[in-house]
Amino acid sequence: MMKTAKLLLHCPDKPGILAEVTDFITVNKGNIIYLDQYVDHVENIFFMRIEWELKNFLIPQEKIEDYFATLYAQKYEMFFRLYFSDAKPRMAIFVSKMSHCLFDLLARYTAGEWNVEIPLIISNHPDLQHVAERFGIPFYLFPITKETKAEQEQKEMELLAKHRVNFIVLARYMQVISEQMIDAYPNRIINIHHSFLPAFVGAKPYHAAFERGVKIIGATSHYVTTELDAGPIIEQDVVRITHKDTVEDLVNKGKDLEKIVLSRAVQKHIERKVLAYKNKTVIFS
Repeated sequence: MMKTAKLLLHCPDKPGILAEVTDFITVNKGNIIYLDQYVDHVENIFFMRIEWELKNFLIPQEKIEDYFATLYAQKYEMFFRLYFSDAKPRMAIFVSKMSHCLFDLLARYTAGEWNVEIPLIISNHPDLQHVAERFGIPFYLFPITKETKAEQEQKEMELLAKHRVNFIVLARYMQVISEQMIDAYPNRIINIHHSFLPAFVGAKPYHAAFERGVKIIGATSHYVTTELDAGPIIEQDVVRITHKDTVEDLVNKGKDLEKIVLSRAVQKHIERKVLAYKNKTVIFS
């Protein structure tokens, strides 16, 4: 496939930004194959995602970021990220005992749906080691108690650094991530929440929903922040419920929804189509 560069940025909205960025690419003989932009008129912030082919681009790949920062980022007070299609992101998966999200992620990965590498799976329980072995991915066990949590997370972070992990997916990982790890991976830890946030809280959300006679249940995937289950939302969906559905039906429908919503969020992150700003996200098409 043709090697491309992907540029995501946001900055205070001013006239001429779109023209200058596209001109930077075309003047240097880059062929633009994707362009999407959005202006938040309330915050007066300009958002943009642009992708171009590098085959005939005049600026060497390793110097593009410096050129853009010098010529445009400083001028327009831009926050930007530059990615290249030949650099696969490296994703670590964290799990506990529930396997449905893990199986779905690994099935998509094995089928070649995602341009990503999964160098390891981390868990606080041994229950899903057989799944990792089935897919040929190294599995690392870090049992966690209140007393050992800080020490074990430090070991996990050292392992993530060793394997050059870019982002983390919590596939129903039933531990609260520490502030230290969140700070090390800002907007790069993706969680799946078993409800349409905000909604029923506690350990048995589907039972609570059943008692209330709800007509829909949902799932929410979001980036992890220090405020529990309150990070920028990437993807959400719902499924209809009727009076005929049992608690078991709700659980099964919920699991299916969690798999779909988490995978959609992961795919958008891998494709570099998510731009977080404050506690919200802009999702490019």
